[in-house]
Amino acid sequence: MLTERQGKILDSIVREYTMTAVPVSSGTIVKKGYVEYSPATVRNEMFELEDSGFLLKPHISAGRIPSDK
Repeated sequence: MLTERQGKILDSIVREYTMTAVPVSSGTIVKKGYVEYSPATVRNEMFELEDSGFLLKPHISAGRIPSDK
């Protein structure tokens, strides 16, 4: 089960990835105004979403992309 914050972040990543087809970073989510959280908070939640199978990280220095889940 996702928290409200995780849901907002996941929705933001899906939207941005759908528009750009580029892995999405925490900085992108914050700079574009998708969420009102700090980049560090977004990174922590992205890690949890990745751990839960909702996001994938293509390589170490990349942002995240949505999984099929």
